[in-house]
Amino acid sequence: MATRHDTAASPVEGGAAPGRPAAKEPSPEEHRQRAKMSRRWQRDVRWSPYAFVSPFFLLFLAFGLFPLIYTGWASLHQVELTAPTDMSWVGMRNYTRIFDDDFFWNAAQNTLTIGIISTVPQLLMAMGIAHILNYRLRASTFYRVAMLAPYATSIAAASLVFVLLFGRDYGMINWALGLVGVDNIDWQNETWASQVAVSTIVIWRWTGYNALIYLAAMQAIPQDLYESAALDGASRWRQFVHVTLPSLRPTILFTVVVSTIGASQLFGEPLLFDANKGASGGSQHQFQTLGLYLYEQGWVNQHLGRASAIAWTMFLILIVIGIVNYVISRRLRASS
Repeated sequence: MATRHDTAASPVEGGAAPGRPAAKEPSPEEHRQRAKMSRRWQRDVRWSPYAFVSPFFLLFLAFGLFPLIYTGWASLHQVELTAPTDMSWVGMRNYTRIFDDDFFWNAAQNTLTIGIISTVPQLLMAMGIAHILNYRLRASTFYRVAMLAPYATSIAAASLVFVLLFGRDYGMINWALGLVGVDNIDWQNETWASQVAVSTIVIWRWTGYNALIYLAAMQAIPQDLYESAALDGASRWRQFVHVTLPSLRPTILFTVVVSTIGASQLFGEPLLFDANKGASGGSQHQFQTLGLYLYEQGWVNQHLGRASAIAWTMFLILIVIGIVNYVISRRLRASS
């Protein structure tokens, strides 16, 4: 009977697998190349983000910060549009003069009034439209695009159309009011009527924009909250009040602040609503805003120093609005 003798293969020196070449130690030149690439990669990771955002800061320095600083410097001088390089130091005189000017306080009051009667209905309507669009509707994309159409429309074209609608003798608004027995309203010369008309233009232009902001925030609300509320027997209205509105508090605060800032800078709509009166804002300055008052002082009366003081006053008002927004947002976060 033959006997089988199996002989194991001799182990390879070093315990490595057969046929695998030993790792080659990198040369000093390769070490230097790797270290150089590593330093270049670290510099790229550190400085590339700054290079990407640098165009914005360069444009901001040229067209934002420098005009702001120069305007602040001009507000402390007496300077006219006809000779912008001839400055005479007056200190805070431009500020004291505008605060003693009745036209400034009239413009501030008009800005506040138009801001309230345009912002409140605008945001309420935007909330309702967003709540409707939040449900599954046919052609929902079409409705969302249609909401942005007024925002994309030229201010000049929209204002001219509304001037025709609010015409005293042949306007469609007075014609519709006449059907229910209301006499013709002089929309351009009466104080409250002119402010309502200007606010209508603002409402028409910005309601759809705010509606899409609310719609985006509503779609981010978890559906589990609505399902739990429905299981508890809550109606659609109670779901809106107790689920939707609390979830939208930061968004509502954002739209209120943005709309307030926009109202404080209102310019195009009142300027074009009565083009014959120009920057005066009506025959009795009844709808002259702070933006129109600034334009009138700087480019009509040619007092650049006084106009610069008005611009800085408006800037300080916006800072106060921003501080109020910060305080309210902190309290909302703390309460939630």
